[in-house]
Amino acid sequence: MAALDRVGAATWGGYVDDLLERVGRHVARPEVRTRLGAMLLALLSRQGPRNCWTLAEIAGEARPWGMQHLLSRAVWDTEAVAGELRAFVVEHLGAADGILVVDETGDLKKGRHTVGVQRQYTGTAGRIENAQVGVYLGYATRHGHAMVDRELYLPRCWAEDPERCAAAGVPAAVGFATKPALATVLIERALDAGVPARWVTADEVYGADPKLARALESRGIGYVLAIAGNRRLPIDAAASRTAAQLAADLPHSAWQVRSAGAGAHGPRRYAWAWIALHPRAAVSARPRPADHEQPPGSWSLLVRRNLTTGELAFYRCYAPAGVTLTQLITVAGRRWTIEENFQSGKGLAGLDEHQVRRWLPWRRWTLLALLAHALLAVITAAERQHRPAGAGLIDLTCAEVRRLLTAALRTLPAPGDALAHTANWSRWRRDHQYRAKTCHYARYGVRLS
Repeated sequence: MAALDRVGAATWGGYVDDLLERVGRHVARPEVRTRLGAMLLALLSRQGPRNCWTLAEIAGEARPWGMQHLLSRAVWDTEAVAGELRAFVVEHLGAADGILVVDETGDLKKGRHTVGVQRQYTGTAGRIENAQVGVYLGYATRHGHAMVDRELYLPRCWAEDPERCAAAGVPAAVGFATKPALATVLIERALDAGVPARWVTADEVYGADPKLARALESRGIGYVLAIAGNRRLPIDAAASRTAAQLAADLPHSAWQVRSAGAGAHGPRRYAWAWIALHPRAAVSARPRPADHEQPPGSWSLLVRRNLTTGELAFYRCYAPAGVTLTQLITVAGRRWTIEENFQSGKGLAGLDEHQVRRWLPWRRWTLLALLAHALLAVITAAERQHRPAGAGLIDLTCAEVRRLLTAALRTLPAPGDALAHTANWSRWRRDHQYRAKTCHYARYGVRLS
């Protein structure tokens, strides 16, 4: 334990207790409250596949039924717990100039009965696959970043099939909504809950939706939203040009080489150009100087050029207050934080490993995974702030925090009982699998000997 004390792990229990106390306020029955906390910690402790079987085993339970009940039928206020997730992240990572980051991620699935599943493009596979897609909201500040909310994307083929939705437990009030519409719901829910944020950033899926942009403008929230190069921008009331055409006309002096933030292999350096749009219905193709501050309530086009390949990326920007090129680049660069969140949320907290088919269990599993990931993000941020790495060491990462935290907070039974516990679970799994195999063979008229 002395090694853990040196990195501050002895104090991490306070963060765990704080989070579990927050969550426990919205669970009436004590046994459900205890199991919810055990499942949350088991999500972090488990290495390898996570499901109700493996989590129940690592939490010291004799069978998986309690974990399955927790996700599907137990009485606890899922939405109130989601509010505690937002509050926990804001309390420890919040800043007035916070940035909300939206993106979607897919989980590959088989069959057609899992809620929301259909053949659709997912970046997880990089192609069209049978998948379930969720839209997630991240929160990034100078202190750190974590995910604070999510919504399941329900394809039109699901929304227009009431019987299929009812079989999956989808509430009758839930209808079809595009991913940008779901993003708008997530952002407005966060802002209504008091999450301090000044900016929103997202990729082209969301930058192409004018309704999302108008919703942000109406609330005085700035944005840096990626758009396609063929997106047309009006020059005057009668003519328009694409973003790519506007970028092609820029002089060499318009480009400024700046870093969009630290990457795995060093600063993410690109060439940037900034084209002011004044007013919204007209374009001034004259580039802005790097140190110029754009006036409040103005729109602009930000162009990014890869220094190696020359590939261009385009961002439509709105600033309710004065803004500089450096600030816009910072916001654009924070979009990568949600990719990091997806990677660590899946790898460290099992965000994508659920084996549930229905609406409510999906919402509860993803919420518990986001809570577990937020716990890691908060502890990591606190360690970097209060205990900077010594010479020759990098700062603690979420992965290292998880290893140390799970070493300090073992959820397995006492060592003397560990072998009996493991043997009990092995026998139960084999018995359950035998009965399942018997049922499958019986379908085809085959009897096991």
